[in-house]
Amino acid sequence: MERITIDIVSDVVCPWCYLGKARLDLAIAEVQDEVGVDVNWRPYQLNPDYPAAGVDHQKALAEKLGGKDNMDSAHAQLREMGAAVGIAFDFDAIKVGPNTLDAHRLIHWAGVEDREMQNRVVSALFKANFEEGRNVGDRTVILDIAEAAGLDRALTDALLTGDADKAHVTAEIEAAKQMGVNGVPFFIFDQQYAVSGAQTPDVLAGALRDIARMKAEARSKLN
Repeated sequence: MERITIDIVSDVVCPWCYLGKARLDLAIAEVQDEVGVDVNWRPYQLNPDYPAAGVDHQKALAEKLGGKDNMDSAHAQLREMGAAVGIAFDFDAIKVGPNTLDAHRLIHWAGVEDREMQNRVVSALFKANFEEGRNVGDRTVILDIAEAAGLDRALTDALLTGDADKAHVTAEIEAAKQMGVNGVPFFIFDQQYAVSGAQTPDVLAGALRDIARMKAEARSKLN
């Protein structure tokens, strides 16, 4: 069985990223007997200029999308697509638009432990923001998520208090931009093939099968 590594450039306040994750999970489940998949989560910030305390999310997003009607229309579309893959988007519950730097630091620390831990943290951050209306820029929320995922709460608190890995996270974001990433989610397969946007499970499963086949063919030519 061929193994494929997917690096996902994402932000935890991006609804399309949450949708993309759910669709990828379905694609991986579909090909699990054919292809092995390892997922790494890479940082991106849609709103890097937001203050640490966050902003009024509803107001800021309405302004960004050109008015409340546009925002409501986009949310209706996302709710429908989310429901199809098990996401219960509750956009009205989101009051604070957070700065996500600390959330990305947590994702990085979880990834140092292992991919399963990182995936649990990413899932919890998405769910907290989009389904529970919790502020994922808030220290207590981040610590609760860390602890529930199995990370040491006191150690995480100590790391958050300082500047640990802030430079690492911002450097990764800058590297993604230098690669041409200007929107998320952005999927990079085996550091060679890129897929942009929240593609449907069949498209993602097809990409995994195609890349696995190409890897197998390339390997056979070496033998």
